[in-house]
Amino acid sequence: MIARTLLLTLLCSFFLTFWAVAQMNNGTNAPVDENPKPTWETQKQARTFHLGIPAPRGQITDRNGYPLAQSRLSYNLALQFPTPLDWSEAKVLAFARQQITFAKGFLGRQISLHDQAILNHYRNRGLLPLTLLEDLQPEELAAARRGLTSALVLQQVYARIYPNGQLASHIIGYTGKEAPLSIRPIENKDLIFTESEGREGIEQTFDYQLKGHPGSIHVTYDAEGRKTSERIAQPPVPGDNVITTIDQNLQRICEKVLSENCKRGAIVVIDPWTGEIHAMASWPEYNPNHFVPILNPEIYRQLSEDPSTPLLPRAYRSAYPPGSTFKTFVALSGFQSGKLTATDIYSGPTAIDIGNFTFHNWKKTNAGRLNFVEALTQSCNTWFIQAGIKIGAQNIITWTERLGLGKKTGIPLKAESGGIIPSDEYMLRTQKRKILKGDVANMSIGQGAIVITPLQMVQAYGAIATGGQFHQTRLVKQIQGIDNKVVSAYPDRLRDDLQITPEDMKTLKKALVAVTEDGQGTAHYAQVKGYHVAGKTGTAQWGGGGNKEKQRTAAWFAGFVPAENPQYAFAAVYEGEPGDNNIHGGSHAAPLIGKVLQEVYGSKENKDKEKESKSTSTDSHNSNDQTDKDKAEKSDKGDKSKDQDQSTTDQSN
Repeated sequence: MIARTLLLTLLCSFFLTFWAVAQMNNGTNAPVDENPKPTWETQKQARTFHLGIPAPRGQITDRNGYPLAQSRLSYNLALQFPTPLDWSEAKVLAFARQQITFAKGFLGRQISLHDQAILNHYRNRGLLPLTLLEDLQPEELAAARRGLTSALVLQQVYARIYPNGQLASHIIGYTGKEAPLSIRPIENKDLIFTESEGREGIEQTFDYQLKGHPGSIHVTYDAEGRKTSERIAQPPVPGDNVITTIDQNLQRICEKVLSENCKRGAIVVIDPWTGEIHAMASWPEYNPNHFVPILNPEIYRQLSEDPSTPLLPRAYRSAYPPGSTFKTFVALSGFQSGKLTATDIYSGPTAIDIGNFTFHNWKKTNAGRLNFVEALTQSCNTWFIQAGIKIGAQNIITWTERLGLGKKTGIPLKAESGGIIPSDEYMLRTQKRKILKGDVANMSIGQGAIVITPLQMVQAYGAIATGGQFHQTRLVKQIQGIDNKVVSAYPDRLRDDLQITPEDMKTLKKALVAVTEDGQGTAHYAQVKGYHVAGKTGTAQWGGGGNKEKQRTAAWFAGFVPAENPQYAFAAVYEGEPGDNNIHGGSHAAPLIGKVLQEVYGSKENKDKEKESKSTSTDSHNSNDQTDKDKAEKSDKGDKSKDQDQSTTDQSN
């Protein structure tokens, strides 16, 4: 309803202007002319052009219909040459420069137009106005209306507007003008002003649906080039509306948390039972309004040269080594393949030799004999290396691929990263060899060649949250026409069912909750009062070309909430500065999710959960609040196994 009302208002305003012009030209409600001119239908020597009227682009909205992108009326200042068009070039330029100087005076704005552009327009398209300035601001429009002459006219066009500024900019994208109007002689079906086209995000992917269908206006000129009539033969059909799965309120919360707590990062939140993305925030962002009507070169230079790369949608186009968040998937692979059980015991030494290379644990003392829950809670590297080698590379590859890792999620956005889950084929292609035991050791702790996008991470944890039901990840719910009828829909689809046993699910949830609530867990900052948060931290380094001072750290936290009946799955990544080794999943990524969940759940009045939060077990966890920071920083070192030199791990067979 919101979309329909706004578009109808735009159309009415636009066409009333054309109707008024046509009525004046046709003499309706005007004194009777004793020498009426023939209409275009009867005037034999008339030249009639059938010109196109671009349609207003459809809206992009959030899941509840709140607009994320709209079309608005915009005004251009244009120069209309008098007819007949028989002036010399010198007279044309003198006339144009005089009018341009006059316009500069009452607008106080620079107008740049080359002489050749003026002459080309006069020779070939002089019957149509020549645009001098686009998208006049309100104060400029008021000044222009006071300064209009027979030669300076206003053109009504459509322009894009993003009412929430930078909100969800990496999802929405932006538009740009198609090729400029031709400088060749006027031909039928030429547009009266330039259409916009999607250049990024949903604007680009659904450009055809958003663009609509142009209308047609018939304009007739007499033998001397004077306009004699004008009528709209066919109104344009507005573009369809794209309804996304995004919840603008949750999206705003995620972006606010990122903006206040990191320079670069991403947060993604989905409904694991439907696959719908409720928030997908990348930071920093940009304001797509800066691209309307055209991108200011200075703004583009700033965006391009910004080392934080605000144009990069980190949530789905950047892939990072997952670190210890991957241990959850290793364990699932073991459970599903029968190579691991909840009662299996492995030791947790400070180091373990694989081939001729030594892998270290973060603890300086032996962690002792641990079962799976204890090992995941403490994020014990040496435990998972032993378990991973027993599980085997192929089982890890098979089950992580079934979780959607190493391939694109399929959301309708261009250039999504597929990530990497290294296989024998991948290693043969890149390293000229198959996977060796050292590679499996690295894989078991989320290091080596593995890279995952935040969107893939949340998708995988979402599949675990539902007990193995892998719902197709979706960003768009449906396409609607201006009459609110559904043109096309993207319904829930079960992509896979891993059929995780109830016993294994109980074990996984117990371990993931312990990560946030147990005294030896690494994600205390993700706790939210009255709810059990299940998740896993991770810390990994990448880049730098072997130079540790240039390496960056990716701090992760991923999981789902509430643990017993998941409503959301989430993933957060925090990008550290080059050479900063003090970045950890527990101290930097977990707080991001904690702050988001506090905004989502903190204001809810739920006496039962409030009572539960005061129970003895919860009190025992909360009694550690004063030392949470130290524990998070200390424990999360277990997530941070140093990247191994590939040439060294190649020999670890």
